[in-house]
Amino acid sequence: MKRAVAIKRWSRRAATAAFCCLAAGALAEPLTLSLPLECEPGRSCFVQTYVAHEEQAKPRDYRCGARTYSRHDGTDFRVADIPAMRRGVNVLATAAGTVVRMRDGVSDGDVLEGQRERVRGVECGNGVVIAHGDGWETQYCHMANGSLRVGAGERVEAGAVLGKLGLSGMTEFPHLHFTVRQAGRVVDPFAFGAAEGSCGGGAFLWRPDLREALAYRERELLNFGFASAPVGMQDIEAGVEPPGHEPGALVAYVRLIGLQKGDRLRLVLRGPDDGIVADHEPDPLTSDKAQQMLFVGARRPPQGGPRGRYSAEIAVRHEGRIVLEQTFSRTF
Repeated sequence: MKRAVAIKRWSRRAATAAFCCLAAGALAEPLTLSLPLECEPGRSCFVQTYVAHEEQAKPRDYRCGARTYSRHDGTDFRVADIPAMRRGVNVLATAAGTVVRMRDGVSDGDVLEGQRERVRGVECGNGVVIAHGDGWETQYCHMANGSLRVGAGERVEAGAVLGKLGLSGMTEFPHLHFTVRQAGRVVDPFAFGAAEGSCGGGAFLWRPDLREALAYRERELLNFGFASAPVGMQDIEAGVEPPGHEPGALVAYVRLIGLQKGDRLRLVLRGPDDGIVADHEPDPLTSDKAQQMLFVGARRPPQGGPRGRYSAEIAVRHEGRIVLEQTFSRTF
């Protein structure tokens, strides 16, 4: 599998040249891709990061947005948190082909445990590379240790289970790093053959019925809920324990992805009478954020607060307009 990792590293260095050459030259016959995870986009899985287009001064995604970073050579499909991963999420072959490389046996969670040196040389973690003919390859990284179901030389069909989503290799959260190559060059499955510097051009390589599910979203609400104490990013990633029926404090929390410089967030907690229990509106963001969490709450009086349905509202504004909002509630 060392060869597969070497290809991944090379592809990140050569991403700009790859997009340039594919856009300028004759395009290969497009590959049609199914989802690489057994999940529902926007509900049980989310695109965290897109392929980086490096033609501009700052790397941008295929819509010229900020949901990428320099030399990122694939699409990251994530689940909401570690408990979702532990419930088991199948990694699927996106098209028929032959397994040409695979690796298993890399432990999960090394980076989370502060052991980055353990993943040096195996940044992809446990993974699979499939050849599809005509120079097309797909690569699947960060799969769960001991979960791979295929071996080198095995023929697979689209939708075949390759293994499980995991935390192996260079990752701090459960996701599948999915890379597409044609003739050794990285291509963006959302914008195959797009002209240099274009925003939204190129071919959509995913199955036509996935176009709505995989529609581009500048920002997304990843996690939300209630807790009985303040929460942090690690708490959300690990899974927040919901409060009991009569908590001593009530906290509403959210985690969002794809936020942009200048975004203004406001999270409001309301009681059963619709009155404001707590309200938090921090200063506008000073930089783009791959992910950002926010919480607001209040202690309940010793005799207990009013019983009934509590709700929380998250709103994100950019340049005076609402770009994301959602309300969630629970009875206490």
